[in-house]
Amino acid sequence: MTRAREVSVDFRAEVREWLSANLVGEFAELRGLGGPGREHEAFDLRLRWDRHLAKHRWTCLSWPAEYGGRALPLEQQVVFHEEYALAAAPARVNHLGEELLGPTILKFGTPEQRQRFLPKIAAVDELWCQGYSEPGAGSDLASVSTKAVLDGDEWVITGQKVWTSFAHLADWCFVVARTEPGSARHAGLSYLLVPMRQEGVRVRPIRQLTGTSEFNEVFFDGARTARENVVGAVGDGWRIAMATLGFERGVATLGQQVGFRRQLDGIAALAGDDPDPVLRERLTRARIELHVMRSHALRTLGAPPGPDSSVAKLLWAGWHRRLGELAMDVIGASSMVASPELDGWQRMFLFSRADTIYGGSDEVQRNIVAERILGLPREARA
Repeated sequence: MTRAREVSVDFRAEVREWLSANLVGEFAELRGLGGPGREHEAFDLRLRWDRHLAKHRWTCLSWPAEYGGRALPLEQQVVFHEEYALAAAPARVNHLGEELLGPTILKFGTPEQRQRFLPKIAAVDELWCQGYSEPGAGSDLASVSTKAVLDGDEWVITGQKVWTSFAHLADWCFVVARTEPGSARHAGLSYLLVPMRQEGVRVRPIRQLTGTSEFNEVFFDGARTARENVVGAVGDGWRIAMATLGFERGVATLGQQVGFRRQLDGIAALAGDDPDPVLRERLTRARIELHVMRSHALRTLGAPPGPDSSVAKLLWAGWHRRLGELAMDVIGASSMVASPELDGWQRMFLFSRADTIYGGSDEVQRNIVAERILGLPREARA
């Protein structure tokens, strides 16, 4: 066994032992809780769990130690996410800060921004949300109309964002806004860090099919943030925003796939030893596609953010949506009745309808793959 292999095995044992020793007491109740469509579950206790992780330096594993991380190599980051998922540990409450904004500030932020924001993300002292989509600019992010105007040493922000996860809980929001009057499309956008707890910010929850409200509308009406809270150069927001989306599909997706496998195993168990031949074929296909998904994730692991991340999004989003449909077909007619409320399979089916929309719709991802990977002509646009 090589030295690197020995280190990986030892680290896996360390992670597994720590999770086993710490997911006890009140934290034992958290196993399997949270995640898309279920972010309302035990939020306060999950926040305490995240801060417990931070206290023992299990957050922001790839970050430099000076900002609260461990500077762990890629293979150990993968091990942690896999073991975390295998332990059925709860969904994290600040993954937007840790997995999206943090890497963005590390790559594009100033030393002052890194010192101000990164330690608080690592300690889970400040929670973040993402201000990208708007009513008229969902998948077409370049059409954002939210404006930011300089007033002395502050930016004044006016506009509306929608489908903003965790906005009702967040302390800060990273916002794409138009800072150059008269600009259009990708030009003239800037990437601002905006405090949420101020008079100029109003949050209105959006009730979903599942009955929960983790998405929100956010209205900026003269909201303010300091002049220096621009990541990258003023007017370079499009490039920064696209880099953030690339970080979204990083190492943590391998942990996500462990959760997918658990769901698939559960559906196979429901189907029994001798399911209907058509269901058997669909279960087999789902397992094969899950292996393909993992192979793609491993093949692209460590690559810089780029269009390959669109392939990953297409793979998992469509697969998970089909898995929800498969679950309903395996359960049969009783899946159509919520008694007295939705069970876990019904909730997964309903929320997975959005998988191919949020985080960049399938239509947009296919255009990116066609134009930036396959080199096909750009789609005609009005």
